[in-house]
Amino acid sequence: MSKWSVMMKDSPKMQLSMLLLFILASSASVYFLERSVTAFLLLLGSLLLLHYTSLSNRLKWIISLLLLVVIIPFATSGGTSQQDYMEVAVQTGIYIAMALGLNIVVGFAGLLDLGFVAFFAIGAYTYGIFASPQAAQLFHSDFFPLAGTWFWPFIIIGGLMAALFGILLGIPVLRVKGDYLAIVTLGFGEIIRIVFNNMDKPVNITNGAQGLSQINQPEIFGFTFSLASQFYFIVIAILLIVIIAVRRLEDSKLGRSWKAIREDEIAAQAMGIPLVKTKLWAFALGASFSGMMGVVFSAKNMFVDPSSFTLIESITILVMVILGGMGSVPGVILGATIISVLNLQILTEVTNFLTQNFSISDTLSPMKMQRLIFGVVLVLIAIYRPKGLITAKPKKVDPGKLIDQPTTDK
Repeated sequence: MSKWSVMMKDSPKMQLSMLLLFILASSASVYFLERSVTAFLLLLGSLLLLHYTSLSNRLKWIISLLLLVVIIPFATSGGTSQQDYMEVAVQTGIYIAMALGLNIVVGFAGLLDLGFVAFFAIGAYTYGIFASPQAAQLFHSDFFPLAGTWFWPFIIIGGLMAALFGILLGIPVLRVKGDYLAIVTLGFGEIIRIVFNNMDKPVNITNGAQGLSQINQPEIFGFTFSLASQFYFIVIAILLIVIIAVRRLEDSKLGRSWKAIREDEIAAQAMGIPLVKTKLWAFALGASFSGMMGVVFSAKNMFVDPSSFTLIESITILVMVILGGMGSVPGVILGATIISVLNLQILTEVTNFLTQNFSISDTLSPMKMQRLIFGVVLVLIAIYRPKGLITAKPKKVDPGKLIDQPTTDK
C-alpha cells in the first residue's frame, strides 16, 4: 500500500489518470441515475481531489474550467433532477463569492465582521428596486421598471454600491477593534435590514416587509435567463472573476499590508502602512463581491425581502470562512461548499429519509437543528483543526532572488 501511494505521489501522470477515471465514473453516475446526491457530491469532490494533485497550476485551471463549464452541466442534464442539482450549484457559487469577500475582511485583514450580509442586501435591493414595478410607482415614469438587459451593468453598480457602504461603515468604526468592531458591524447588519423593512413610509421605496416582487430576469440578445441551469453560467463567470481577483490581491502589496495589520497593527504602522486606508480597501473590496452576488440573487428569485438578510446569514458566511481556513482561498471555497451543500441538500435528504422511515417529531428535524450543527462544527474545528480544513500557506520566495535584486534610492 505504501509503495502504491509513493508511486501516486511521484507520478503526476498517474494522478491525472486516476482523477480522470474518478470524474468519468462520478459524472456517469449523475447522468444515468435519476437522483443521486452521493454521485453529485462525488462529482463536486473531484475539484477537491484536483487541488491536492501535483499537477501544474495551468493544467489545474484547465481541468477546473472543463469540470465547471462542460462536465457538470452535461452530467446533470441526464434526468429530471437537473434543476435541483443546478439550484444547489448556483446557491453554492453565490455563498462561495460572499465567503471569499468576507475572507478579505476577516482572513486577510483580521477584522471581525458580523454584519456582512448587509452588503448582500444592498446589492439585491439596488437591482430589485429599479427592475421591479416598484420603480414605476416610485418615479412615475414609463422608463421603469428597467428591462432585463440592465442586469449586466447592475452587476457592477451593485458591487459599487456595496463598496460605497463598506467605506461608509469603515470610516467611523475602524477606530475600534476586536470585540467592539464585531459588535458595531453586527449592529450595522441589523440596521440595514431594519431600514429596508421600514422604507415603505412616508415614501414607498422598498415595499417594506412585503418585499419586491416581479423583478425582471436577465436578458441578452432576446434570450431570458430563467432557469437555475442558465443562472449557473452567470454565477460561474462572476465566481471565476472573484477567485482570480482574490488570488491576485493576496500576493499584492495591498494583500501583504492586510496580513501585516492582521498580525500586528502597531508594527504595520511603524513600517509605514496606512491603517485606515488599508482597512477601508478591505471593507470596500470584500463588500463589492457580496453586492455583485446580491444582484444575481434578486434577479434569480424575482423577489427580495428583508427576511433573507438576517443575522444567521452573516453567521453562516463566517462559519464558512472559519471552517475552510481564514486567509486560505481554497480553504474558504471548500468551507463554503461544505456548508452550502449541507444546508441545501444533505440536511434536506436526511430529513426526508427520517420522516419517511421513522416517526420523528418535527422539532427534531435536522433542517431545524442548523444552528446546533453549526455549533458542533465550530467546536470540532476549534479542537482538531484550529487553522481550518486547508491552512493558509505563505507564498514561498527564493531568498537568493531577493538578495540579487538591485536597490535604488528614491
